[in-house]
Amino acid sequence: MSHSSNPAAPQRVAPLLALATELLRAGRPGDAIAPLRNAALLQPSNAIIQHDLGLACLEVGRIPDAIAALQLAVASNPRYADAHFRLGIALEKLGNVGGAIAAYDRATQLLPSLTEAWFRAGALVYTLGHRNEAISCFRRAAATGGRNSFGRLAKARALLIEDRNQEAERALRETLVADPKNAMAYDLLGNLLSEFGRFDEARACFERAIAISPLLSGSYYDLVRCRPLTSHDDGLLQAMQAALATPGLETGQRLRLHLAIGKAEEDLGDYALAMQHFDAADAVRRGTAPFNSAAFSTQIDRLIARCTPQWIAQAPELGSSDRTPVLIIGMPRSGTTLVEQIVSMHPEVGAGAELHFWNQRGAAWHRSGVTGNAAAETPFVFSEFLTKAAADYLGLLRTIAPKAARVTDKMPFNFLWAGLIHVAFPRAIIIHCRRAAVDTALSIHQTHFRPDMVFPTGGAELVAYFRSYQRLVDHWRSVLHEDCFLEVDYEDLTREPEPVIRRIVAACGLAWDDACLRPESNPRTVNTPSKWQARQPIYRTSVERWRRYEPWLGPLRALVDHES
Repeated sequence: MSHSSNPAAPQRVAPLLALATELLRAGRPGDAIAPLRNAALLQPSNAIIQHDLGLACLEVGRIPDAIAALQLAVASNPRYADAHFRLGIALEKLGNVGGAIAAYDRATQLLPSLTEAWFRAGALVYTLGHRNEAISCFRRAAATGGRNSFGRLAKARALLIEDRNQEAERALRETLVADPKNAMAYDLLGNLLSEFGRFDEARACFERAIAISPLLSGSYYDLVRCRPLTSHDDGLLQAMQAALATPGLETGQRLRLHLAIGKAEEDLGDYALAMQHFDAADAVRRGTAPFNSAAFSTQIDRLIARCTPQWIAQAPELGSSDRTPVLIIGMPRSGTTLVEQIVSMHPEVGAGAELHFWNQRGAAWHRSGVTGNAAAETPFVFSEFLTKAAADYLGLLRTIAPKAARVTDKMPFNFLWAGLIHVAFPRAIIIHCRRAAVDTALSIHQTHFRPDMVFPTGGAELVAYFRSYQRLVDHWRSVLHEDCFLEVDYEDLTREPEPVIRRIVAACGLAWDDACLRPESNPRTVNTPSKWQARQPIYRTSVERWRRYEPWLGPLRALVDHES
């Protein structure tokens, strides 16, 4: 077993391992670390000892130590599936999504029946926007896990991604009958019920999830967004503040917990304390996902340089004549959900929500450097790319709403690809949602975004991002005709909804329908941070929200008086 050159090592290792085993059986992993570490020093190439040391460190939240030991375990025995699996868990806890996915992938190659590894990989690839890969992982987890907890949950998660929501609700309720202490099932059911607008039931689910598993304290984020808090919710606020001290709380859960407390303090009118927690959440995110503002600014320069008026003018010859897509773009939190709710109330419109399609195709096009208009390039290479992209996108829209005349895509970050999208679909409408810059930035600062949304949520970086975004949108405004590029101001829409809504419906080439005036009645599920707001009649209380936070804006103050 040992590769140590020390002949006395096995005799010295045996009592250390016996002591560690005894401590682990007694539920004292923290105390087992010292004997396991001493054993590992005597036999550094013993994969089993390194694995057990890594596992003990993992159980007490010493994540960097766990990763170091588990990396030694897989280096000593590359076919050790459990060590790869636990390395994945440790990397995931540290926020290293790519490393965790690779470790889970290796674990399932070595041991295809490892249900939890399939499940965890599915959850991570889903956060990166890879819908089909996520469904595939969850289906493998369901097949290997059968009727165990991860197998049942995996079945429900696959159904959720496929928008088979009623079936998913049934699967989750069946899971909870079989396993009443399944915190993750309560959390998933709470999210689903809040998407349906069933907020009281959702709150009960989130409360149950946290009671069963305090490490799911991030669920408070969804719980406090089910309705505004009042002075009767003191106990909830105290519980959240206490939860910040939960040992072993993951980075992502801590971030969401700070945002939840900030939301609660805002509801209760303590804006200074609210901002402290929003700033703390941003500091956590910064630590795991720093943002390079200079690189983003350079990317914007390149996009502007490539998407010239001459290039855009080729759209009618190069692009599809199909009018199905309705692209709703803008900064996150600028009113994109509200506009999609309005448009998709029309009987001829299907709602696609946030599709990752153009972020992936646009990035590939951007990396390639192919535009189709330079003498040195082969134009048909670009036209082939464009034809395939248009066909694939229409195929995706048809799977979402096979019979609809129009289908929405409200991925805000499509503002990056508006030029490319116009060349692919010159007759499609692009609706650009605008909102006062400082209100938008403040709302971003208070919101949790999935890890695949790579952009800053506060500070000077968010101000710089805003400036770059506005430079690009100014360019789109100058090169795209107003017939295909409609701008909607949140402030106008909420002040006098009907004239603005009529303009939106007409721009989509649709006959007027009164249903569009009642977006709060939209029966579709809403899977964005605005779940509760989307169920309210159009309101104006979010206009000039920044004034409540004026003394505590910090770097965001630069966006006051900044035209959006």
